[in-house]
Amino acid sequence: MAASGALPGLFFCFSAMLLLIFVSVSSPTWNTISFLNANQYAFGVFGYTGSKVQVGYYFPLPGDINTGILHSLTFVLILYPIAAGLSGLAFLFGVCGAGYHRAGTVFMTILAGLATLCTLVAWIISMSLFGTVRDRLRSEGINANWGNANWLALGALVALLLGSCTAACGIFGNYRDRRSRR
Repeated sequence: MAASGALPGLFFCFSAMLLLIFVSVSSPTWNTISFLNANQYAFGVFGYTGSKVQVGYYFPLPGDINTGILHSLTFVLILYPIAAGLSGLAFLFGVCGAGYHRAGTVFMTILAGLATLCTLVAWIISMSLFGTVRDRLRSEGINANWGNANWLALGALVALLLGSCTAACGIFGNYRDRRSRR
């Protein structure tokens, strides 16, 4: 192995990619993973239980939750699949960095940083969006609870933070070939 210093960043980027893929295929594709559960609905990145897959949606529940701002914030959830793609690219460049050349680790650091930024923005907006919807539904007497996608996204955010930091440290690893050390 050419650069063992790149391996922790590689592991964290791979873990974040898996978590972000799980978040991205949330409701309506995979109803077990959702940001918010209210009545019989589970809300995800591309819609809710029973809806078609789409970017941006209105909430199918009564109350003051279908404002233009809340509808617009559902479009921002597309950052989760974008962050999954960026962390996947970071993983691929990390494989190149760990196996061959320092440039792969440099690109892994840059892409992991971009994925961290996308995930941070998406997580803050999704917590604000679904927290507001949850509070408004509860004030209407509708039972609404947090889903598990919020915590999966938080885990991905922490993994990307650790991944970008360890990838940056991995840039300074030993990249000499074993034959040239003799």
